[in-house]
Amino acid sequence: MATAITYEGKAKILTPTEQPGILRVLFKDDATAFNAQKRGQIQGKGAMNCTISSHLFQFLAEQGIANHFLAQPAANVMAVRALQMFALEVVVRNRAAGSLCRETGLPLGLELMPPLVEFYYKNDGLGDPLLTPERLRLLNLATPEEVQILGDAARQVNEHLRQFFAECGILLIDFKLEFGRDDHGAVILADEISPDTCRLWLADEADPVRRVLDKDRFRHDLGAVESAYQLVLERVLRQ
Repeated sequence: MATAITYEGKAKILTPTEQPGILRVLFKDDATAFNAQKRGQIQGKGAMNCTISSHLFQFLAEQGIANHFLAQPAANVMAVRALQMFALEVVVRNRAAGSLCRETGLPLGLELMPPLVEFYYKNDGLGDPLLTPERLRLLNLATPEEVQILGDAARQVNEHLRQFFAECGILLIDFKLEFGRDDHGAVILADEISPDTCRLWLADEADPVRRVLDKDRFRHDLGAVESAYQLVLERVLRQ
């Protein structure tokens, strides 16, 4: 009998386990960009992203950041706590890149002080639009108190990750986080933290192509995608 799929996204498949409240997350090698208009595969991506995410979730737990990670039973499989997910993506930007540059004209790599925290509606059909505070309130995707908690948690995660990656010789340019509620209503960090969800640049590389270590290599056909992910994995595991 086939295992029932709880959810299948662009990069992961979630299935229930025999243990109530625990899900199995399979990380896929599939790669998408531009709201899935571009599709492909990155060899070994699932295992690399799963291992990077597992390591970073454990690191964040040690810093007091509650998250859904429980174990990594296989190279591309993670066991996690089941949560009621917010239909929100929380993006933290330390430097200008991507849509922020396209939509504002800010120069690529401009340092943002303080870091910018943005909320996006997690809705593929609408293209995951940026939400203003009023639109966030109108859609009632989280209570005002939860919005504050989400923003504060994202800033805390950023402080820890930015320092962690700095010690790896990597700049954390920006990244996306997702959160959920547990059975008691507590806000818990979830999803993944990987080169798929972060922009990462080599700190000691000035060349705008060679410094890129994330999914922008796939998005913009820069080549050497697998080796960039592998470099991130190796440096993360050293810490």
